[in-house]
Amino acid sequence: MNRGLFNLLLRWIVLAVGVMLAARIIPGIKYDTAGTLIVVVLVMSFFNAVLRPLLILFTMPLIIFSLGLGVLAVNALLFYFVGEIIQGFEVASFWSALGGSVIVSVTSMVMNRVVRGVKLQAAEEPKKRPPSGKGDVIDI
Repeated sequence: MNRGLFNLLLRWIVLAVGVMLAARIIPGIKYDTAGTLIVVVLVMSFFNAVLRPLLILFTMPLIIFSLGLGVLAVNALLFYFVGEIIQGFEVASFWSALGGSVIVSVTSMVMNRVVRGVKLQAAEEPKKRPPSGKGDVIDI
């Protein structure tokens, strides 16, 4: 499987786990079916790729003034907006969206560290080098 496609699928799975946790923990967040969850993940990943950078650019003074807390507001707005446009996914209020976006962010951070740790362990395995003098490299 292509490495880029694998990374994309892994990000979608992590996002889906984060949304499921948010729906279980935060009282104002609900989704109807697994199909709805898949649509939510696809739309959220699209918004995070397209709208989030633009919103962060336009709200940069607020983000700087609030010492980075404005990014939480941008994430919550995107989470709330997804709840407004997707039928079957309910986000009751901005505060529910804020809690949900924090849970999704923490889940993503934890999973990225776990995956990075697995990659580091794989990279630490000794790689076999060709015997000197028998390869294409000239040893000096």
